[in-house]
Amino acid sequence: MQKECHAAQRKNSGRGILKTRQRMNRPLSASEMSLVRWMLENGVPEASAFLPQVEHLQVTPSRCPCGCATLCFQLIGHDPAPPGVGILGDFFFDDAGLVAGVFLYQSEGLVSGLEVYGLEGEAPRHLPSESMLRSIA
Repeated sequence: MQKECHAAQRKNSGRGILKTRQRMNRPLSASEMSLVRWMLENGVPEASAFLPQVEHLQVTPSRCPCGCATLCFQLIGHDPAPPGVGILGDFFFDDAGLVAGVFLYQSEGLVSGLEVYGLEGEAPRHLPSESMLRSIA
């Protein structure tokens, strides 16, 4: 999914289009914001440095063609993050009896996405709650 996020964002990332693209973005819901914050607080040691970005993230209209719950982010006032994946937190969760995963990632210092994936089945079409997550390590 990460490639789709960045490809869609790069397509229209010119300076003159930045404000128009950000108007198409939406704020994170309360549950999305809570999940991202939890993942930063419980992820890799350096993840906590990204906490100040949470209040300024928006969800882009980019969607994975498989229909999973993956989200792409853009920080208000910034161009879309360039391609790249620096994992900030990676967790397992139970999805109707099947093991699934979710990871939060950054690129060049910008929180840029939340990837949901299936390990024993298709990628879930919903985001897990923080209480469902367990550490991979």
